[in-house]
Amino acid sequence: MSERFDAIVIGVGQAAPALCARLDEEGLKTAVIERQQLGGTCVNTGCIPTKTLIASARAGHMARRGAEYGFSAGSVRIDMEGVKRRKDRIVRQSVNRLKKWIAGMKHVSFVHGHAKFIAARRIAVKGRELEAERIFINVGARAAVPELPGVKEVPFFTNSSIMKVGFLPRHLVIVGGSYIGLEFAQMYRRFGSQVTVVERAPKLLPREDDDVAAEIQAIVKREGVEIRTDAECMALKTQGKRIAVTLECKRGAPVAVGSHVLLAVGRTPNTADLGLREAGVETDERGYIKVDDECRTSAQGVWAMGECNGKGAFTHTSYNDYEIVAANLFDGDKRRISDRIQAYALFIDPPLGRAGMTEAEARKSGRSILAGKMAMKRVSRAREAGETQGFMKVLVDAKSQELLGAAILGVNGDEVVHSLLDMMYARRPYTTIQRAVHIHPTVTELIPTLLGELKPLSP
Repeated sequence: MSERFDAIVIGVGQAAPALCARLDEEGLKTAVIERQQLGGTCVNTGCIPTKTLIASARAGHMARRGAEYGFSAGSVRIDMEGVKRRKDRIVRQSVNRLKKWIAGMKHVSFVHGHAKFIAARRIAVKGRELEAERIFINVGARAAVPELPGVKEVPFFTNSSIMKVGFLPRHLVIVGGSYIGLEFAQMYRRFGSQVTVVERAPKLLPREDDDVAAEIQAIVKREGVEIRTDAECMALKTQGKRIAVTLECKRGAPVAVGSHVLLAVGRTPNTADLGLREAGVETDERGYIKVDDECRTSAQGVWAMGECNGKGAFTHTSYNDYEIVAANLFDGDKRRISDRIQAYALFIDPPLGRAGMTEAEARKSGRSILAGKMAMKRVSRAREAGETQGFMKVLVDAKSQELLGAAILGVNGDEVVHSLLDMMYARRPYTTIQRAVHIHPTVTELIPTLLGELKPLSP
């Protein structure tokens, strides 16, 4: 006999806890099911642990730069076991907060186990059958393992398994030159590893503009990261106690040899074993759950939120999915995924803050574009901090005067970009922020100056 609930939430990623709190507030009897760890990727293997590791790596890097600032910290030694203990402690604190939050919900019951649909709006988990009129899926995704020759014979790390490492790889070869790969590349180089990044595409970060990708490559290369692009026909094999990545590049040796390999080549949704077909929930060819503009799936009474719906691979988009679902269900507020402006950051040092269109996308839009670009060397706060790498770039619709996109690559770029993002959401002309009086000395104060130097984008 099945147990009856008002709602069932499958997976405790970034959307689920807030949704459970709202369902609890509405007095709805809710079952929330998780088969692994509370918090999903962000809390356990993504944002929180990686940014904690990045902070440790930056602290060591800055200590080595002491002479630039007039002091000496002596010989800097990285204690990887200590770095890992700090990371584990911060992750544990985050998980415990989630446990306490969910446990304090009066109408919400937690079930640990693997949930699987056995019929429309009916779930099997650990020998129990649960049913509800409303079911919400928030199961996330995991690191993709590419079908490379030798991948099944050679040990490798993913962004998840490398979280268990408490030692320093002598030479880390990273397959994948995009966001995850580059964060780990700079991080481990600063810890003291030799690092080689291998990317199949002709450039790093294929989705970014050429000038952004080129400057990021220059930043990590200055710190000693080796970059190999145009790496076709990759294969993995052991070479004694080391691991070799064979490749065909237009430049450089045909083999990259290291002590360890990290695969950072994309994501795979955790949807294959949920019994979605039995529920009438459609997926695309990659396994992402198809949803409409309000996160509803093809099955009546079933929603999908977060990375598993293919509409955003970020914590902030997952949380926004919750906001969209809650607004439409309970507030009579017609919020939509399509209202969202693309925004994200690459958390190397200095970081890249991105909002809206790239230059390539703006050109393809057919609009008349105004553009501005300014080197971080012109920003007094950056010079004072000794952080002058990078640049700021903005794109404006010449007709409407609305901001279309921004790339802030430089000190505090991941924060500064929000002043431009907020103008995009407000749909105000760029002159609104151009005429604002910003605090000196800050990085943001140069945004009005940058906007005062806009020029038509060359064809």
